[in-house]
Amino acid sequence: MPALTLAVALLAVLSTAAVQITKAEVVKPTSPTEDAKPNNDAVPDVYALDVRFERTLVLRFKYRTDLLAGLERMVKEQKIRNAVILTGIGSVGAYHYHTVSNATFPSKNIYVRNPSAPADITNVNGYVIDGRVHAHVTFSDPDKAFGGHLEPGTSVFTFAIVTIGVVADGVDFKSFDNKAYR
Repeated sequence: MPALTLAVALLAVLSTAAVQITKAEVVKPTSPTEDAKPNNDAVPDVYALDVRFERTLVLRFKYRTDLLAGLERMVKEQKIRNAVILTGIGSVGAYHYHTVSNATFPSKNIYVRNPSAPADITNVNGYVIDGRVHAHVTFSDPDKAFGGHLEPGTSVFTFAIVTIGVVADGVDFKSFDNKAYR
C-alpha cells in the first residue's frame, strides 16, 4: 500500500508541474494627476452615438493562429478605422488575457496566461477604435467560464470565427475606452 500512496503522490506532483498557468498583477496608471481627478459634471454619465454599419465582416481563423494578431492584421488589411466586434466562437489551445483586479486608482490588472490549456471561445466582443483593437473574450472549460481583455498568445485550436460590424468614417469612439474621460 505505501508504494501505491507514493505513486499517487508522485502523479499529483507531476500533474501540478504540467500546469503552466502564470498570473502577474500590473499597475496601469494613467498619471497620478489623471488618476486622482474627480468626475467632471461636463462629461455625461452616459451618452449614445448613432452609428450605421457600412459592412459586416466574418473572419475565420485557422489552427495555431494568434487570435489578437489575426484581428489586428484584418483591421489593417481591411482598412478598418472604427468597428464593433459583435461576436465570436471557436476553441483555443492556449490563452492569454487580463482582467481588472482592484476598484481604486491607479488601476491594476492581472494577466493570466496558459500556453497549453484548451478552452472553448464562447464569445468575443469589443471595439476597433481609431484602428486599434480592444477585444474581450470569454472562454469556458468543463469547470467554469473565464476571460477578459484579449492578449497576444491566444492560439486558435480547431478554428475561430469573429464577426465585425464596420462603422462609417467620421464616428469618434476615441473617448470610449479612455479611463480618464470622466
